[in-house]
Amino acid sequence: QVQPVESGGDLVQAGGSLRLSCACSGTIFSIRTMGWYRQAPGKQRELVASITYGGSTNYADSVKGRFTVSRDNAKKTLYLQMNSLKPEDTAVYYCNADTSKVGPVYNWGQGTQVTVSS
Repeated sequence: QVQPVESGGDLVQAGGSLRLSCACSGTIFSIRTMGWYRQAPGKQRELVASITYGGSTNYADSVKGRFTVSRDNAKKTLYLQMNSLKPEDTAVYYCNADTSKVGPVYNWGQGTQVTVSS
């Protein structure tokens, strides 16, 4: 399967906003719950938000109320709207199918860097 292509990362000040996009291809997007993951230096990759094909969402406690995940099934694109950003949100952000559940997943893409300055 082709890797997802993440984009939209940038350097922003604390309190700012960013919108990430993830362009996918193939069949996985159409049959799986999709998620946004992040990996900070020296830490494991973690799932921060997920969304089913039908639009049901789930968030990590650390981003709940600040991040919003959405998807365009026709375009096979995943989005993450990030508001009220904090320095601890600094990480490389990736998208993939929900790896905590059984099913096909993409190879990991390059990710997109989000840096939040204090």
